[in-house]
Amino acid sequence: SKARRKLEQKPLFIERTKGSEILFGVAPCSLALSQSRRDLFRLFLKQGSGSRRLLMSEFVLQAMAQGVPVHHVKGRELNVLCSGQVHQGVCLEATPLRFKSLEEAEQPDLGDDESPNRQLIWLVIERLQDPMNLGAVLRSAYFLGVDRVVTSQRNSCPLTPTVSKASSGAVEVFDVYSTDDLQSFLKAKSSEGWEVVGTVKSPEEVENVPVISCSEFRWNQPILVVIGNEGDGLSQETQLLCHRMLAIPPGRVLHPGIDSLNVSVATGILLHSICSQKLRRGD
Repeated sequence: SKARRKLEQKPLFIERTKGSEILFGVAPCSLALSQSRRDLFRLFLKQGSGSRRLLMSEFVLQAMAQGVPVHHVKGRELNVLCSGQVHQGVCLEATPLRFKSLEEAEQPDLGDDESPNRQLIWLVIERLQDPMNLGAVLRSAYFLGVDRVVTSQRNSCPLTPTVSKASSGAVEVFDVYSTDDLQSFLKAKSSEGWEVVGTVKSPEEVENVPVISCSEFRWNQPILVVIGNEGDGLSQETQLLCHRMLAIPPGRVLHPGIDSLNVSVATGILLHSICSQKLRRGD
């Protein structure tokens, strides 16, 4: 009957656990299950996944090992759970990830590979608001070997499921710290002997701080690389705390309106240029 068909087409309502969120996508869900940094409530897998049956079986084993209930649901149920995002047949109900405090970042439990004699690079993010950009930045930072990431609390994107998906799950294994007073943090690290290196779209935008190409930058002390938000870049207050500013030189004369890079792309280029020096030195 029409009524029955209409009822079958209506997505099943799944009541969420209070305070939970829905992770989606293969990498974020798999890493969240394996790392146990969140409280995990339920795993939702798409029914009849066909060619992905082996992958779904692995998810079931992961969930069983963690004592997480598994529910096989229709694709439209998954669509509702993650508000139409690309879930790849997997959703996970879990508690949100929180930023860590700077006090935790300063703890001296760095291990052998982060000894005081080693070159350290921390990425500092000021007011980045787009979750896709934040996720892509964190993915690059993790991949390229950044030691710590610190973000400003105010006017910044939280660690949402979209950030986890855009980072390909990097936030599930890579701690992100935050501070409510970014300028004081930069001043404190500078007094400890760290170099504060800002980023800028073009040299003309900066006064009173030297600007060089990222390809010319050399470093031999701990550094903080500071990136700004999508529209305005770094605030004036933060710029004035930088010892140097880095710019990415374009490869051609640019047409007006296409004269800059996406912040996550620019960050990836800058971090590769800087981190590759650390690799060449054999640290």
